Formats: sequence, C-alpha cells, structure tokens
Amino acid sequence: MKETRIYKQTENCSISADIYYQGAGTPVIIYIHSGALIFGTREWLPNEQIEYFNNNGFSVVNIDYRLAPETNFELIIEDIRDAIHWVRTGAIQWYDFDINKIAVMGGSAGGYLSLLTGTMDYKPNVIISFYGYGDILGSWYTQPSEYYCKKPIVDREHALNKIGNSEITNGKWDRFDYYVYCRQQGRWIQEVLKIDPKSDANKIKHYNPVDNITEGYPPTLLLHGTQDTDVPYEQSVIMYEKLKDMGINCKLITIDGADHVFDHNFKDQQVQVAFSELLEFLEVHLLK
Repeated sequence: MKETRIYKQTENCSISADIYYQGAGTPVIIYIHSGALIFGTREWLPNEQIEYFNNNGFSVVNIDYRLAPETNFELIIEDIRDAIHWVRTGAIQWYDFDINKIAVMGGSAGGYLSLLTGTMDYKPNVIISFYGYGDILGSWYTQPSEYYCKKPIVDREHALNKIGNSEITNGKWDRFDYYVYCRQQGRWIQEVLKIDPKSDANKIKHYNPVDNITEGYPPTLLLHGTQDTDVPYEQSVIMYEKLKDMGINCKLITIDGADHVFDHNFKDQQVQVAFSELLEFLEVHLLK
C-alpha cells in the first residue's frame, strides 16, 4: 500500500515521497529516479520492482527532488541529503523502519546521486547503482555524444523553450529535448552545475564520486549493460575499480548486450538473475 508524504518544504516547492511500508523493523530502500537531474519523476519506478522488494521484506521510500536548471545543483544534492535524514528522523513518527538498515538505490542520474550519498555526512548503509556514473568529468559527458549527435539537432532556443522559471519536482518528457541539447553540445556540466569544467574542475571534483571515496564509503553494488547508449558501461567499471582499490566491499554485475534502463524489462532472464544477486548483496551487507 502506497502512502505519499511531503518530506521537505521549501519556500516555493513541496517535495514528496511515496512510502511502501512493510512493517516494524523492516530495512529501507530509498529510490532516486533518473533523468539527468533535468527531467523525470518518482512515478518511473516500476511496480514490479516495488513488489519485488516488498515481497522480500523491504520498505521502499521512492523520492522526488527538485530539478535543474531551475534549481541550483547544490540544492538538488541537499534534497537527497535531506531525504535520507528525513527517513532516519522524520518518517519514523509514522513508520517504524529499521533506520540502521538503509540502502539508497537509483538508475542513471539517480545512480549518480546514489553514489554521491557515499560521500555525504548522512551516508546510507548500502548503495545500489543501476547504470549510474561516478565520473562526471569524463569526456563522455564533457564532449559531444556520438550517439546523441546522430539524432536531430536541438538548437539552444528550442531547448530552453522546454524550461521554466519556477522550481519543479516532476519533469515531463518534453524536457528531454533540453537534455539532448546538452549531450549534443557536451554542455551538461555548464547547464546543470553552472560551472565551467575547464576553468573550475577542482570545484566539480567535490561532486565527483570517483574522486571522493574514503574508507568509510558504504558497500556498493553496480549494475550496468555493456551496450548502454546513454551512460557508458565503463562508468561503472571505473567506479568499481576505484572502490576495490580503496578496499570497499563492492560488486559489479554486467548485463551482456543490455542498453540503458534494462531493469525495466523485469521479466528478462538476465534481469531476474541480476535482481537475485542484488538481494544477496543486501542480505550480506545490509541485513547482517
């Protein structure tokens, strides 16, 4: 059963989460949706995945967050931090979660944000990244994308027509054109972070998970398809190798031949096996 709560109220925006509560003492999965921080909504989390985790004894907290470029990037990061804090301190007035057993999970940009939570003061106990990215300074994001350049070119005026002036948490699909523009021009960092990667790379490194792994980084599971056309498979490989080098408990699950958002094809045999391995990872590192 779903219940919706406002986990954060700003001057101009109410930010909500859907809670699928499974009872007292249950571990929690906080889910962060995809969309390049530009578009998307918590409604994108497939029901099959919610049911899978519920049936295996996990409560799920599925969050929205404010979106760029209307909201400053640092405030988006603050929303994620506040969501984890809310689960630990605010939500417990309604839900008796086990707040010592929290996993953060997300796909693509949600995977990036999940990886970034490992560098925060409010760290989760486990991180799960589906086709996320640990290196936003890589050429895949700072240079024009070969894949997106094969699509019809989106000019800046058309891209900006999809963007408004007020804060939002539910990004409709028409905002995808703005993302395509960013990828075709290699300008995602400039547009979303409002930082020049050439002149201010050191500031960006503060938000680059691969550059901020410490001994206290949580156990991390990475899942990625080898034929991902949006986020290169190598992004998870890079993060996995760095985690291993730092002595962090980690695992990389490779989905051969899979593209972006492979997990939404939940009945696929490879995906079923991957979710079984995901559950095993949680049992070892979250439920122990």
